[in-house]
Amino acid sequence: MAPRTRRLLLRLALVVLALNSLMVGLWGQFFPRSFYDDFPGLGRHWIMVDGPFNEHLIRDIGGLNLALAAVTIVALITLGRTVVLVTGVAWLLYGVPHLVYHTSHAHELAASDGAAITISLAGSVVMAIVALVLAPPGPSHEAAR
Repeated sequence: MAPRTRRLLLRLALVVLALNSLMVGLWGQFFPRSFYDDFPGLGRHWIMVDGPFNEHLIRDIGGLNLALAAVTIVALITLGRTVVLVTGVAWLLYGVPHLVYHTSHAHELAASDGAAITISLAGSVVMAIVALVLAPPGPSHEAAR
């Protein structure tokens, strides 16, 4: 794959991740009750099925997503190998358990919502893998010594 195409696809993956985490982060951090009642929007309710409102937990999720957004935006701007790799790993550490949890609890939602949440969370995992695979090349271990 041509370097320009790699960079474009990498930037696209990072933009998707950054926008996702900004939306979740800002909503959860600054409007926790609305996030609990209304996420993901359009009349759907994915959060409230997990139990009573917990402002602390919702704000923690908002803060976590804002932190992921910050790291992702730095990776997007710099395209530095290390920060892109750290961003991809951070997203996998957050995204894979998140996907597993919601996949195993999809039965608590309407079938269409269960499918939608699984697809959206799997999309974040895929974008993280894309970022790892397309991270800019660095010096080999031999060259670094």
